Amino acid sequence: MSESTTSVSTGTVIWPTFVYRDAKAAITFLEQAFGFETKACYSEGDVVHHAELAWPGGGGIMLGGIREGMALECQPPGVGSAYIVVDNPDALYDRAKAAGANITRELRDETDYESRGFTCRDPEGVYWSFGTYPGVTGE
Repeated sequence: MSESTTSVSTGTVIWPTFVYRDAKAAITFLEQAFGFETKACYSEGDVVHHAELAWPGGGGIMLGGIREGMALECQPPGVGSAYIVVDNPDALYDRAKAAGANITRELRDETDYESRGFTCRDPEGVYWSFGTYPGVTGE
């Protein structure tokens, strides 16, 4: 495996965006299963126009429900994936499993790049990978 390095500005923050059929249920699941914290949620009735969920370690995600004129109208619901660097993937694995996440890749060590993590899907099909990552979590 080849190794490369890239310099990234310390002010850079990436916020993945997702579309859900039932954004309110997705928010509840993401809070319970992974520990996201809702910072903003703009909705009318059952339709979430825009929500911001913060990750406790920094950064976060944005999401919304299906509606006419939405910014991500070319993105179907339940599509996408995110990798989130965590210090303790074992505890998060247990939490996600207890909340009903569909584990698609069991918790394991990756010897190729010295990481430990797992992958799961949320109820609408978005893939979530969590793991340590050398140089990012202090390893």
